[in-house]
Amino acid sequence: MPHSKRDTILVSGVTGYVGGRLVPLLLERNYKVRCLVRDPSRIEGRGWQNIEVREGDAIDYQAIRSALEGVHTAYYLVQSLGRRDGCRERNMIYARNFGRAAREAGVKRIIYLQSAQFKYSQKIGDHLRECDVPVTEFRTSLIIGAGSVSFELIRNLMERTPLLITSDIIRTRLQPIAIDDVLRYLTESLEVMGSESSVLEIRGGEILSYRDMLLRYAQIRGLDRRIIELPFIGEGLTAFLADLKTPIPRRIIRSLLEGLSKGVVVSEDTAGKLFDFVPKKYEEAIRTALVEIETGEVITSWQDAYSSYQDSCQPVKFSGQAVKYKDRRQITAHASIEDTFRVTSCFGGEEGWFYADSLWFLRGFLDRLFGGVGLRRGRRCPVNLRAGDVLGFWRVEELITNRLLRLRSEMKMKSQAWLQYELEEQEEGKVLITQTALFQPKGILGYVYWYSILPIHGVTFRGMIQTIARKAEEASRNNPIK
Repeated sequence: MPHSKRDTILVSGVTGYVGGRLVPLLLERNYKVRCLVRDPSRIEGRGWQNIEVREGDAIDYQAIRSALEGVHTAYYLVQSLGRRDGCRERNMIYARNFGRAAREAGVKRIIYLQSAQFKYSQKIGDHLRECDVPVTEFRTSLIIGAGSVSFELIRNLMERTPLLITSDIIRTRLQPIAIDDVLRYLTESLEVMGSESSVLEIRGGEILSYRDMLLRYAQIRGLDRRIIELPFIGEGLTAFLADLKTPIPRRIIRSLLEGLSKGVVVSEDTAGKLFDFVPKKYEEAIRTALVEIETGEVITSWQDAYSSYQDSCQPVKFSGQAVKYKDRRQITAHASIEDTFRVTSCFGGEEGWFYADSLWFLRGFLDRLFGGVGLRRGRRCPVNLRAGDVLGFWRVEELITNRLLRLRSEMKMKSQAWLQYELEEQEEGKVLITQTALFQPKGILGYVYWYSILPIHGVTFRGMIQTIARKAEEASRNNPIK
C-alpha cells in the first residue's frame, strides 16, 4: 500500500553516507520525517527543517521502541564498518533490536539497504524479517558517489598510484550504481506498488570488472596508470597495499574485497520492472561525483560515521566538566570576527594544521600504525564545516558560527582529548582568540602520554594560534569591505 504523506517516516543511520542524503530528499517530497540518532549535535549543521529528532543508540532497545512509536515506515540504514567479529555481532544485535521494536510499535514496513560489498549484510535482512514486519530489502553493488567508500577507494588509488600491484580479484564483474539512483529507489519505493515484502537487486547501467572501473576513472581524469596482477597476492596483502595509498582503513578494504570475491551482478531484474527509470552508467556517476568534489558540495562521506571508537569504547562528549589538563592560550588579532572564524574553520584542509605540519603528519602516522584513523581521512569539504565533520583524526563536536569550534580527538587511545577555539569580538577591528587543548587521561599510559609530548605541545600550540591570528589579519587586509 503506498505511503501517505500524513504518516511518519523514521530514518535511522542519518549520520551515515546514505541516510544523510536521504533525509533532505524525503523533506523535499513533503514527508513527515523522524530521525533516530545517537548524538543529535551531529545533525545540527545539516539545515534540515521540520524534522523530529529522537536520541538513541541502536543497541538500546527501549530507545528504539520509543522512537518507532507512531511510525508507518522505517528506513534501516544502520551499519558499523569493519570486519572484526565484534563489529559484525553488533550489526546483528542492532537488526534484531530494530525488528522487534518495529513489530511491537506497529510499524507497517521496514526498508533496508543491503551493501553486497559486505558479505554478512544479507544476515541483517534475515534478522529484520524474523520479526514479521514487511521488509523491502534493496541489494546493491558498489555505490559510486562523492564520499562513498567505493568511490573514494578508486579515486585515491588512481590519483596516488601510477603503478598498482594487486591480485586477480580485480577481474570480478560488478554492476556499480550511482548514489543518485540508490536514493531514487529508496524514495520511490514509498509509492511503488509491489515493492513491499520483497528483495530487490538494484544495479547501475553496465557490467564492468573492478579493473575496468579503475582504468575508466584514470581515463576520465587523464591519468596514465598501469595495473599489474599477481596471482600469489591474496586479499590481505591487497588490502595492506591499498591501505598505504588511501585514507580508508585496512579492515574496511578487506571487508569490501571479501564481499566482492564472488562478484556482484544482478541475477533477477525485478526492480527494473517496478521502477520506471534507467540507471546511470558508470562514467556519468564518476563525472557527477567529481563535480561534487570540485565545487565543494560533498553532502556526506563514509567518514561521517566512522572512527576508531567503532572497535573500542564510545567517545565521551565534552560537557564542561573539569578535565585534568588544559593548555590555554590567547591572542588578539586585528581582524574581523568573520575572517577569523573562516580561517579557523580551515583547520585540517588546504591550510594544513597551521603550524608544524610535519609533526602532525608524524602523529597521524603513529596513530595509523596502532590501528587508528590517522590524518588521511582529510575533510568532507575544503570550505564548509559542520558538526560531525571529520578533520583527520579530529571530529567537529560543536560549531557556533563566529563564536566556537570544538574538536574531539578520535586517535587510537583510551584517554579523551579536545581542541577548542573561542572567538570574542572586542573593540572595532579586533578579535580575542582563545585556544584551549583539553586532556583527560585514563590509566598510567594517559599520564605518560601527556607529559611525554608536553614540550612539543608548547611549541606547536603557540605556533598554531599565532598563525591563525596572522592569517586572519591578512584576510581582513585583503577584504577590507564587509
